Amino acid sequence: MANGTYCQPIVPDAAIPTPIYDASCRRCLRLARFLDEVRTAYPRYRCLPVPPFGDPAARLLIVGLAPGMHGANATGRPFTGDFAGILLYETLHAYGYASSPLSRTAEDPLTLADCRITNSVKCLPPENKPTPGEVRMCNDYLAADVATLPPGGAVLALGRIAHDATLIALRARRSDHPFAHGARHELRDGVALFDSYHCSRYNTNTGRLTPAMFRAVFDAIGAHLDRDRSTA
Repeated sequence: MANGTYCQPIVPDAAIPTPIYDASCRRCLRLARFLDEVRTAYPRYRCLPVPPFGDPAARLLIVGLAPGMHGANATGRPFTGDFAGILLYETLHAYGYASSPLSRTAEDPLTLADCRITNSVKCLPPENKPTPGEVRMCNDYLAADVATLPPGGAVLALGRIAHDATLIALRARRSDHPFAHGARHELRDGVALFDSYHCSRYNTNTGRLTPAMFRAVFDAIGAHLDRDRSTA
Protein backbone atom coordinates (compact mmCIF):
# COMPACT_ATOMS: atom_id res chain seq x y z
CA MET A 1 0.00 0.00 0.00
CA ALA A 2 1.38 3.42 -0.99
CA ASN A 3 -0.17 6.49 0.67
CA GLY A 4 -3.49 4.72 1.09
CA THR A 5 -3.60 3.35 -2.45
CA TYR A 6 -3.48 -0.36 -3.18
CA CYS A 7 -1.28 -0.76 -6.24
CA GLN A 8 0.16 -3.82 -7.82
CA PRO A 9 3.95 -3.61 -7.41
CA ILE A 10 5.99 -3.34 -10.58
CA VAL A 11 9.65 -4.02 -11.18
CA PRO A 12 10.72 -2.09 -14.28
CA ASP A 13 13.18 -3.73 -16.63
CA ALA A 14 15.69 -1.14 -17.83
CA ALA A 15 16.10 -3.05 -21.09
CA ILE A 16 12.40 -2.74 -21.89
CA PRO A 17 11.20 0.83 -22.50
CA THR A 18 7.93 1.76 -20.81
CA PRO A 19 5.15 2.28 -23.34
CA ILE A 20 3.38 5.63 -23.45
CA TYR A 21 0.07 3.81 -22.97
CA ASP A 22 -1.22 0.40 -21.92
CA ALA A 23 -4.98 -0.20 -22.23
CA SER A 24 -4.74 -3.29 -20.03
CA CYS A 25 -2.98 -1.58 -17.11
CA ARG A 26 -4.53 -2.41 -13.71
CA ARG A 27 -1.60 -1.52 -11.47
CA CYS A 28 -3.68 0.53 -9.04
CA LEU A 29 -6.27 -1.74 -7.50
CA ARG A 30 -8.45 1.10 -6.20
CA LEU A 31 -8.70 2.65 -9.67
CA ALA A 32 -9.20 -0.71 -11.41
CA ARG A 33 -12.05 -1.60 -9.06
CA PHE A 34 -13.62 1.82 -9.50
CA LEU A 35 -13.52 1.48 -13.29
CA ASP A 36 -15.24 -1.90 -12.95
CA GLU A 37 -17.99 -0.27 -10.86
CA VAL A 38 -18.45 2.60 -13.31
CA ARG A 39 -18.55 0.17 -16.25
CA THR A 40 -21.41 -1.67 -14.54
CA ALA A 41 -23.32 1.58 -14.04
CA TYR A 42 -22.51 2.93 -17.52
CA PRO A 43 -21.95 -0.07 -19.82
CA ARG A 44 -21.50 2.14 -22.89
CA TYR A 45 -18.61 4.06 -21.35
CA ARG A 46 -15.07 3.09 -22.31
CA CYS A 47 -13.88 2.73 -18.68
CA LEU A 48 -10.23 1.98 -19.49
CA PRO A 49 -7.00 3.93 -19.16
CA VAL A 50 -7.23 6.89 -21.55
CA PRO A 51 -4.44 7.19 -24.12
CA PRO A 52 -2.69 10.41 -25.13
CA PHE A 53 -4.25 12.21 -28.09
CA GLY A 54 -2.64 14.29 -30.80
CA ASP A 55 0.50 14.71 -32.85
CA PRO A 56 3.16 12.09 -31.96
CA ALA A 57 5.87 14.57 -33.05
CA ALA A 58 4.38 17.49 -31.12
CA ARG A 59 6.52 20.18 -29.56
CA LEU A 60 3.75 21.01 -27.07
CA LEU A 61 2.56 18.43 -24.54
CA ILE A 62 -0.47 19.34 -22.43
CA VAL A 63 -0.74 17.45 -19.14
CA GLY A 64 -4.09 17.27 -17.36
CA LEU A 65 -5.08 15.65 -14.10
CA ALA A 66 -7.10 12.53 -14.91
CA PRO A 67 -10.05 11.47 -17.09
CA GLY A 68 -13.45 12.87 -16.14
CA MET A 69 -16.18 10.32 -15.48
CA HIS A 70 -18.57 11.52 -18.17
CA GLY A 71 -15.86 12.95 -20.41
CA ALA A 72 -12.64 11.14 -21.30
CA ASN A 73 -13.61 8.06 -19.29
CA ALA A 74 -16.71 7.76 -21.46
CA THR A 75 -15.26 8.80 -24.82
CA GLY A 76 -11.69 7.53 -24.55
CA ARG A 77 -10.10 10.86 -25.55
CA PRO A 78 -8.65 13.47 -23.18
CA PHE A 79 -10.91 16.44 -22.41
CA THR A 80 -13.57 15.18 -24.80
CA GLY A 81 -17.25 15.24 -23.92
CA ASP A 82 -16.95 17.25 -20.70
CA PHE A 83 -16.95 20.87 -19.58
CA ALA A 84 -13.20 21.09 -19.04
CA GLY A 85 -12.60 20.52 -22.74
CA ILE A 86 -14.64 23.54 -23.84
CA LEU A 87 -12.09 26.25 -23.07
CA LEU A 88 -9.14 23.98 -23.87
CA TYR A 89 -10.19 23.05 -27.40
CA GLU A 90 -11.51 26.54 -28.17
CA THR A 91 -8.08 27.91 -27.27
CA LEU A 92 -6.17 25.20 -29.13
CA HIS A 93 -8.19 25.97 -32.26
CA ALA A 94 -7.65 29.72 -31.89
CA TYR A 95 -3.88 29.15 -31.70
CA GLY A 96 -3.72 26.76 -34.64
CA TYR A 97 -3.16 23.53 -32.73
CA ALA A 98 -6.63 22.01 -33.29
CA SER A 99 -8.64 21.58 -36.48
CA SER A 100 -11.90 22.33 -34.63
CA PRO A 101 -12.91 24.27 -31.49
CA LEU A 102 -15.17 21.39 -30.40
CA SER A 103 -14.33 17.93 -29.09
CA ARG A 104 -17.48 15.96 -28.36
CA THR A 105 -16.66 12.33 -29.23
CA ALA A 106 -13.61 10.29 -30.16
CA GLU A 107 -15.23 9.61 -33.55
CA ASP A 108 -15.32 13.24 -34.69
CA PRO A 109 -12.73 14.39 -37.26
CA LEU A 110 -10.80 16.62 -34.84
CA THR A 111 -7.02 16.51 -35.24
CA LEU A 112 -4.18 18.22 -33.41
CA ALA A 113 -1.00 19.62 -34.99
CA ASP A 114 2.22 20.18 -33.02
CA CYS A 115 0.28 19.37 -29.84
CA ARG A 116 -0.52 16.26 -27.81
CA ILE A 117 -2.73 15.93 -24.71
CA THR A 118 -2.23 13.42 -21.91
CA ASN A 119 -3.03 13.06 -18.21
CA SER A 120 -1.01 12.61 -15.03
CA VAL A 121 -3.18 9.60 -14.19
CA LYS A 122 -4.64 7.62 -17.07
CA CYS A 123 -7.60 6.10 -15.19
CA LEU A 124 -10.67 7.73 -13.71
CA PRO A 125 -10.21 8.24 -9.95
CA PRO A 126 -13.05 8.43 -7.44
CA GLU A 127 -14.18 12.05 -6.95
CA ASN A 128 -11.55 13.02 -9.55
CA LYS A 129 -8.90 12.78 -6.83
CA PRO A 130 -5.97 10.44 -7.47
CA THR A 131 -3.75 9.74 -4.50
CA PRO A 132 -0.03 10.61 -4.53
CA GLY A 133 0.71 6.88 -4.78
CA GLU A 134 -1.45 6.57 -7.90
CA VAL A 135 0.25 9.58 -9.48
CA ARG A 136 3.63 7.97 -8.89
CA MET A 137 2.49 4.55 -10.08
CA CYS A 138 1.33 6.06 -13.38
CA ASN A 139 4.31 8.36 -13.77
CA ASP A 140 6.42 6.12 -15.98
CA TYR A 141 3.75 6.41 -18.68
CA LEU A 142 3.92 10.19 -18.41
CA ALA A 143 7.72 10.09 -18.41
CA ALA A 144 7.68 8.08 -21.64
CA ASP A 145 5.32 10.62 -23.18
CA VAL A 146 7.43 13.59 -22.05
CA ALA A 147 10.53 11.87 -23.41
CA THR A 148 9.16 12.18 -26.96
CA LEU A 149 9.38 15.98 -26.80
CA PRO A 150 12.18 17.42 -28.93
CA PRO A 151 14.76 19.79 -27.43
CA GLY A 152 13.20 23.19 -26.97
CA GLY A 153 9.70 21.75 -26.57
CA ALA A 154 7.07 22.87 -24.09
CA VAL A 155 4.85 21.28 -21.47
CA LEU A 156 1.64 22.93 -20.28
CA ALA A 157 0.60 21.65 -16.84
CA LEU A 158 -3.08 22.15 -16.06
CA GLY A 159 -3.09 22.41 -12.29
CA ARG A 160 -0.69 21.67 -9.47
CA ILE A 161 -0.97 17.87 -9.62
CA ALA A 162 -0.09 17.89 -13.33
CA HIS A 163 2.77 20.29 -12.59
CA ASP A 164 4.18 18.04 -9.87
CA ALA A 165 3.73 14.89 -11.96
CA THR A 166 5.61 16.49 -14.85
CA LEU A 167 8.50 17.43 -12.59
CA ILE A 168 8.65 13.85 -11.30
CA ALA A 169 8.67 12.58 -14.89
CA LEU A 170 11.53 14.95 -15.73
CA ARG A 171 13.36 14.19 -12.46
CA ALA A 172 13.32 17.86 -11.54
CA ARG A 173 13.05 19.14 -7.97
CA ARG A 174 9.66 20.51 -7.07
CA SER A 175 11.21 22.93 -4.59
CA ASP A 176 13.07 24.57 -7.47
CA HIS A 177 9.91 24.96 -9.56
CA PRO A 178 6.88 26.04 -7.47
CA PHE A 179 3.51 25.98 -9.19
CA ALA A 180 1.89 29.30 -10.05
CA HIS A 181 -0.55 30.24 -12.77
CA GLY A 182 1.37 31.80 -15.65
CA ALA A 183 4.73 30.60 -14.35
CA ARG A 184 7.45 29.36 -16.70
CA HIS A 185 10.14 26.90 -15.63
CA GLU A 186 13.29 26.17 -17.61
CA LEU A 187 14.10 22.46 -17.63
CA ARG A 188 16.59 20.21 -19.37
CA ASP A 189 17.24 20.24 -23.14
CA GLY A 190 15.65 23.66 -23.46
CA VAL A 191 12.22 22.30 -22.54
CA ALA A 192 10.03 24.82 -20.72
CA LEU A 193 7.22 23.96 -18.33
CA PHE A 194 4.29 26.39 -18.30
CA ASP A 195 1.68 26.42 -15.53
CA SER A 196 -2.02 27.17 -15.72
CA TYR A 197 -4.94 26.68 -13.43
CA HIS A 198 -6.99 23.72 -14.62
CA CYS A 199 -9.76 24.58 -17.09
CA SER A 200 -12.37 22.91 -14.89
CA ARG A 201 -15.96 24.06 -14.54
CA TYR A 202 -15.26 25.35 -11.02
CA ASN A 203 -12.24 27.42 -12.04
CA THR A 204 -13.87 28.95 -15.10
CA ASN A 205 -17.25 29.58 -13.47
CA THR A 206 -15.69 31.29 -10.45
CA GLY A 207 -13.35 33.40 -12.58
CA ARG A 208 -10.22 31.86 -11.12
CA LEU A 209 -9.31 31.06 -14.72
CA THR A 210 -10.58 33.38 -17.43
CA PRO A 211 -10.19 32.95 -21.21
CA ALA A 212 -7.82 35.93 -21.22
CA MET A 213 -5.64 34.34 -18.53
CA PHE A 214 -5.56 31.08 -20.48
CA ARG A 215 -4.67 32.83 -23.73
CA ALA A 216 -1.82 34.65 -22.01
CA VAL A 217 -0.26 31.29 -21.17
CA PHE A 218 -0.61 30.19 -24.78
CA ASP A 219 0.97 33.45 -25.91
CA ALA A 220 3.99 32.63 -23.77
CA ILE A 221 4.12 29.08 -25.13
CA GLY A 222 3.92 30.39 -28.69
CA ALA A 223 6.84 32.74 -28.05
CA HIS A 224 8.91 29.88 -26.65
CA LEU A 225 8.12 27.65 -29.64
CA ASP A 226 8.52 30.56 -32.07
CA ARG A 227 4.99 30.06 -33.41
CA ASP A 228 3.26 32.94 -35.15
CA ARG A 229 -0.37 32.80 -34.08
CA SER A 230 -1.49 34.64 -37.21
CA THR A 231 -0.03 31.96 -39.46
CA ALA A 232 -0.45 28.91 -37.20
